[in-house]
Amino acid sequence: MAEVVDDPQWVQNLESTVDSSFETITQVSGDIIFFEIPGIPMPFVVMWLLAAAIIISIYFGFIQFRGIKVAWDTLRGKYSSPDDPGEIPHYQALTSAVSGTVGLGNIAGVGVAVTLGGPGATFWMILAGLFGMATKFAECTLGVKYREIRADGTVSGGPFKYLPVAFSKFPKFLSVGLTGLFALAILFFGVGGGNMFQANQTYSQAVQVTGGENSFLASTSAGLIFGLVLAGLIGAVIIGGMKSIGRVTSTLVPLMGGIYVLACIIVILTNIPHIPGAIGDILTGAFTAEGVTGGFVGALVVGLTRSAFSNEAGLGSAPIAHSTVKTRRPVSEGFVAMFEPFIDTVLVCTMTALTIVIADTTFYNETREQVFADDSYDYGGGVVVTSDAFAENISWFPTILAVAVALFAISTLITWSYYGQRAWNYLFGDTRTSTLIYRVVFLVFTVAGCILNFGQVLAFADNFLFVCAFVNLLGVYFLLPVIKKEMNEYLADRKSGKLAELGKLDDDKEMSVRDLAEANQVRDDSGQNRLADPDDDGFGAGGATTPRDRR
Repeated sequence: MAEVVDDPQWVQNLESTVDSSFETITQVSGDIIFFEIPGIPMPFVVMWLLAAAIIISIYFGFIQFRGIKVAWDTLRGKYSSPDDPGEIPHYQALTSAVSGTVGLGNIAGVGVAVTLGGPGATFWMILAGLFGMATKFAECTLGVKYREIRADGTVSGGPFKYLPVAFSKFPKFLSVGLTGLFALAILFFGVGGGNMFQANQTYSQAVQVTGGENSFLASTSAGLIFGLVLAGLIGAVIIGGMKSIGRVTSTLVPLMGGIYVLACIIVILTNIPHIPGAIGDILTGAFTAEGVTGGFVGALVVGLTRSAFSNEAGLGSAPIAHSTVKTRRPVSEGFVAMFEPFIDTVLVCTMTALTIVIADTTFYNETREQVFADDSYDYGGGVVVTSDAFAENISWFPTILAVAVALFAISTLITWSYYGQRAWNYLFGDTRTSTLIYRVVFLVFTVAGCILNFGQVLAFADNFLFVCAFVNLLGVYFLLPVIKKEMNEYLADRKSGKLAELGKLDDDKEMSVRDLAEANQVRDDSGQNRLADPDDDGFGAGGATTPRDRR
């Protein structure tokens, strides 16, 4: 048994300073963001996210259910061709997005959900995932519609393209202010959810598989060293340009995701007699929520939050990735994007939840009791809960899970370092010095994630997750009629057979491309579309930061 060495005084002082600073920041920002309106049993911003998913679903006639056949045909490439503008085909855009979201949100996020919200939180996660399909449909359609195609064929798109359009009727100070608020929220969520959460849970799982409380890693000094090593790896990519690390993780992440899903299936199938009881716990827990802080509403809020964290529906991050798709009809990618919350939340998150509920380990039950009694109790995070459940059925799997968690974390850290950098450049200027300062700050927070209390990391990430969703969904609301027009035209063209022409190469088309394509998806002689702005990188630089006539 390894002996845990006491931390030097300076390390204890560092931990105390970082903890107290973050506690203040998290408390103040949480009080502002999660304010409650008298008479409403949940914070306004949570209600906003829930209402948006329901309203968008109703507005589009529950397109996530009635549009599945269209989505499948579109995914198969029936209505697109290699000649379409963009960088990657529909199926590759979806697999890239899914491999990016199937990760710690499914592993640690679900562990958090069923710990804080009980088994019943799973029901609300599934429901949020189903409604989130419509949200993803809307925002990803906008990501493609207002994208800019450069002369070299590369594409930039996302909220910084469509938010200025959505807010164009506002006074300039308010439009730019809201877009700036979104940039600030993306920056802080990138630091919290895309950085510290990943580092924290990677470290927690490493401690878990090397002896838990008796591990040689179970000290603040070891956490500090672990964080420095992890930051060094990420720094080698984002500062040193060592793309090989990024290539290795991007190659292995889908494989590890597949192994994780297979492990879930094995646990579930080897415990078939326990499945009805587990499903019963999930359904009854959704409405009774005994032993959950906040009762029924508490379980609902936890389910919604963890669903949003996992599939990112409504946050504005997905449109950035989906905007690179090869298509001439923006709504086509909206249809394809609907599969993402379904796969990520409805399928994979449910598998994780069933694994934990079926295992019903002593650690899980004791942790629930401790958290209910003291919501600041540090139990190591959701990844430890999930790992413990797997160990009950597959004793060696936690070690594999530790490798998977590390790969998921590195991949996510690299991705969110880019998202955060674009937001930083929007706020502080796109210069080499500014970018270098951001990258150093980002890596400092990677180290901080390994020594901070898990509860503080989670609260910090959740605070700014909801700010992202608030601003992004406000913009989506204003553009709903635009999306509906695109959707109705697409469905009508499919019915008439006109859409099938898009599946042909340009030379084989019997109709003009301009008669088939959405206006902004037609390139001029230079190879650009009419919105192309050579000074704009898709995250705020150039003319797109200011509302302008989009014709």
